[in-house]
Amino acid sequence: MMSHDAVERLLDAAFGPDRHGRTAYMIRDGMPWLPELSFGMRDEDGRLIGSLQSWPVALVHADGGRTPLIMVGPVAVDPAVQGTGHGRAMMDAVVAAARAQNSAPLMMIGDPEYYGRFWGFSAEGTGGWNCPGPFEPRRLLALSVDGRPIGGTGMLGPRAIARA
Repeated sequence: MMSHDAVERLLDAAFGPDRHGRTAYMIRDGMPWLPELSFGMRDEDGRLIGSLQSWPVALVHADGGRTPLIMVGPVAVDPAVQGTGHGRAMMDAVVAAARAQNSAPLMMIGDPEYYGRFWGFSAEGTGGWNCPGPFEPRRLLALSVDGRPIGGTGMLGPRAIARA
């Protein structure tokens, strides 16, 4: 189990304390991360050195309809051990888990050359998607875990949770 404080310290080390203003944070605002699709890595001393969180989000269409998606990221690795395969191992784990669970499509804001090469994430199908903050369309990526096509138009945002 990853403690919230340990994850926050790792994210600050990997991305800086100003990371909260990024578009990805606006997309998943208020959502709890999904433990079944989130992963951590510890060193031999038990210190958290890697974290990957996934979030319930949705593509909200003009008619109010919603297409559920799983937002992957941030993928954070302690700067002292970056480049040693930890991030890749966590990405392997989330893609495998999403396929095993037949989850909603995965999406992320990331480097298409890297995430496309290893896992098949692509901006194909995301051209009609918009974000609540600045973004580069070529970095808005998605991956179908069950072969269904990805597409649609709308605004990315937190997935609404119905409360009784």
